Amino acid sequence: MVLENKLGIKNQAELKLKEELLTKKRAKQLIETGKLFEFEVGTFKELAAIHQYLFQDIYHFAGKIRDVNLAKDDFAFAPRMFLVQSLEYIDKLPQENFDEIIDKYADMNIAHPFREGNGRSTRLWLDNLLRAKLGKIVDWNKIDKTEYLNAMKRSPISTGELKYLLQNNLTDDLSKESFFKGIDVSYYYEGYNTYKTEDLE
Repeated sequence: MVLENKLGIKNQAELKLKEELLTKKRAKQLIETGKLFEFEVGTFKELAAIHQYLFQDIYHFAGKIRDVNLAKDDFAFAPRMFLVQSLEYIDKLPQENFDEIIDKYADMNIAHPFREGNGRSTRLWLDNLLRAKLGKIVDWNKIDKTEYLNAMKRSPISTGELKYLLQNNLTDDLSKESFFKGIDVSYYYEGYNTYKTEDLE
């Protein structure tokens, strides 16, 4: 099924290419302008603002809470009817150290508040939170796609594996280039790897 989009694209492959191009351009703008670093970190309001900024050229639902139930690989994300309450709960969770931050990140993934683009938005949200609280971000380039996705699948039961994976791959390189590389890997995890963020105008 091709998601309804602002561009009127009916072909899945064409939409995927256009989505990667336009949202990576927006991600680059978020970093280059410093807009990402102006948000109130660790809140759903911030995550919605990131999602809206990334997907504003593609989807009418950019930044809006999904109105459908979602599942992936037999795992059901937070039911739509409880989603607002779930997000209010997550907003109140502590986020002062690494363990608290990753627990909060795992909970936000379970909430999966948007119709599409949750992973890409939430990894940027996570990096901005880590940057603000710990002066570090994840070096996503060092994290194998399969290992990461498996750790995320198991995180509703235990975040130990995810914490081990991320903690051993933190970097204090907060340069724009480091963020751009992270964006490229984040997109690669989701099957988008045609464009390099740093090359886009």
